[in-house]
Amino acid sequence: MEADLSIGVFSRMTFVSVKALRHYDEIGLLAPAWVDPDSGYRHYSTAQVPVAQVIRRLRDLGMPLDQITAVVHARDVDTRNAAIAAHLRRMEDQLEETRATVASLRALIERGPATIPVEYRRLPQASTIAIGDEVRSADMLAWLDDAFGELRAALDALGLRRSGVDGALFSTELLEDERGDLVAFIPVAESSGDAGRWRARILPETEYAIAVHAGSFEDLDQTYGALGIAVAQRAIGVQGPIRENFLVGASDTPDPTRHRTEVCWPVFQTV
Repeated sequence: MEADLSIGVFSRMTFVSVKALRHYDEIGLLAPAWVDPDSGYRHYSTAQVPVAQVIRRLRDLGMPLDQITAVVHARDVDTRNAAIAAHLRRMEDQLEETRATVASLRALIERGPATIPVEYRRLPQASTIAIGDEVRSADMLAWLDDAFGELRAALDALGLRRSGVDGALFSTELLEDERGDLVAFIPVAESSGDAGRWRARILPETEYAIAVHAGSFEDLDQTYGALGIAVAQRAIGVQGPIRENFLVGASDTPDPTRHRTEVCWPVFQTV
């Protein structure tokens, strides 16, 4: 026969607080074995101890409660294990991001602000297929991944010839106000009609101050900073979107240390 455990005893046995146990009951994660109808006191069984221990460990791993609920109430072992494996993959991705941020911070502290070569170049008018939308800055990378997936599929479906690397235009509002227009584009050798989300778009001839960022997104702000300083010192910056040309991107190599991004800041050349 299963022992009848009060919520306090169950809490001490599992290292899960009474407050947490009450909350888990309210959201349907871990209901007590029975509730006294007169006093309302919750009672647990010894068979629930391993369940509570699993929940605590999953919480220690940062798994959200809704995902823990899916694990605890999974219809079979494969479904449960798939949910846990998916969370572990997310944790591994977050760990890689943390390592990259730590390395970037250490480099900034030890070496100081980046100094990079800046060139001034006029980029010619270009025909492109493009997708544009208003997005949040926090969603930029995911949005660009989706947009370029659609554009590359359109490129293949229409038999269009690429004439340059993938690129994007970042509006002033997006960079300053955390929400604004973002355009993903692929240069093409010939003009084309519109279909789906993408549109034919002509990029005008524009003067830019240009610097090449080598490495992952974590350090991109240093390149922007160095390039912006060069433009500000010469007082030649003009309004307009900043352009990025992805010389070597995620579609070329999974290694972010090998990524190369051409950052193009619009300017007015006086000489």
